[in-house]
Amino acid sequence: MKSYSNFAQIQHDLQSGVISCHSLVRHHLSKIEAKKHLNVFLTVYSEESLLRAQEIDKKIKNGSAGRLAGLVVGLKDVLCHEHHALQAGSKILDGFRSQFNATAVQRLLDEDAIIIGRQNCDEFAMGSSNENSAFGPVLNDIDNSRVPGGSSGGSAVGVMADLCQVSIGSDTGGSVRQPAAFCGVIGLKPTYSRISRYGLVAYGSSFDCIGIFSKSVEDNALVLEVMAGADEYDSTVSQLPVPSYTQELIQSDRKYKIAFMNDVLQSPALQPAIKANIERKLNELKSHGHVVEGIDFPLNEYVLPTYYILATAEASSNLSRFDGVRYGYRSPNTTDLTSLYKKTRAEGFGKEVQRRILLGTFVLSASYYDAYYTKAQKVRRLIRDKLKEVLKKYDFIVTPTTPTTAFKLGAHSKNPVEMYLADLFSVQANVAGIPAISVPCGKDAEGLPIGLQIMADDFQESKLFQFSKILLTLE
Repeated sequence: MKSYSNFAQIQHDLQSGVISCHSLVRHHLSKIEAKKHLNVFLTVYSEESLLRAQEIDKKIKNGSAGRLAGLVVGLKDVLCHEHHALQAGSKILDGFRSQFNATAVQRLLDEDAIIIGRQNCDEFAMGSSNENSAFGPVLNDIDNSRVPGGSSGGSAVGVMADLCQVSIGSDTGGSVRQPAAFCGVIGLKPTYSRISRYGLVAYGSSFDCIGIFSKSVEDNALVLEVMAGADEYDSTVSQLPVPSYTQELIQSDRKYKIAFMNDVLQSPALQPAIKANIERKLNELKSHGHVVEGIDFPLNEYVLPTYYILATAEASSNLSRFDGVRYGYRSPNTTDLTSLYKKTRAEGFGKEVQRRILLGTFVLSASYYDAYYTKAQKVRRLIRDKLKEVLKKYDFIVTPTTPTTAFKLGAHSKNPVEMYLADLFSVQANVAGIPAISVPCGKDAEGLPIGLQIMADDFQESKLFQFSKILLTLE
């Protein structure tokens, strides 16, 4: 069976009888088996997905199928899927099974999407390379010696290697966009609160967003349209109505005003090939009549430290619930309640998660709370206000998604700061809560994908999709 570049092609062939959902799922299952060395899936729902495909084939025949009938989806291992294992890439949740569906997952199922499996990720979504998983690293399909990015590396490679049509990941500091860039696919982080977080394992609650990996802008828009919207189970979700992203995704002659950050393109951390490709794209936009201007953003140097102070503080609080008492892993080497807590968490959490819990606990401690946590909250507000000010003058801010292309496995494992710098350009959107998308923007000399990031104002996902289409037609 051929590989489909978008869901519309699948729907056309399903309606005309060229393929069936059952044959489509079999195709993806065979690809998963052939590429199991990539370590993308922790669990493959082979029998379940085939049975569901048969049911949906019947619905297609009688005209009662949902909007996502035939869409094969992979779920990052941080989303609740009722009666299925959920471990967040961690040993500490050994044996745990979800008792309900995340709202986003339920909405996909309600529209007849087919969930094919649970995808590998950095432990508790903490990482930029997918090397922190308790189940081993995910490999990049272009070059198996390189990382796919993280924390949603398994989800990115799932789409990249045609193991599924769409993947659902999570983005706390770039965990959808960074792997999307490394794998040459489209990755969206919507506005904070656009999609309900009910059923998403929490890392940093004021940063966490459910995001979408796809091969096409149209597929991303459709899936967001299905998953977004108010939810009685999440008090933080936006009550704003959900636009018809797919209908608004039309080619227009509108000319946009685009900003790029001077210091970002001049950053010594930026790989020359990425700089050259981004500048080429900006020049193409200019030649097509769009306004492209460089701006100074003096708060850039504070974005990454602000993110890591606040996100680790929230992680310290959120991960305190994993104690071995109620569910998951419990150390067999305990003598009393105190040792139960200590040994379970020491044995169950990996080194990176422990590092972030310790850092977060430190910045929340009485002696340092005002010096670090309170100050970081104030700086976060300044960053958001300044970005909003820029976005009043410009439709979009364009940056590279990552400072480098996919690096070698183990290249930054010994130095956490080097690894954190992989998030240099992606954390800004999470700190401010604004939507951002990464789209493919050529390749470097070694054939590794380059990602271009577009940021827009709150709830401007429709504009992001429209502009992404323009950028991709300039390829």
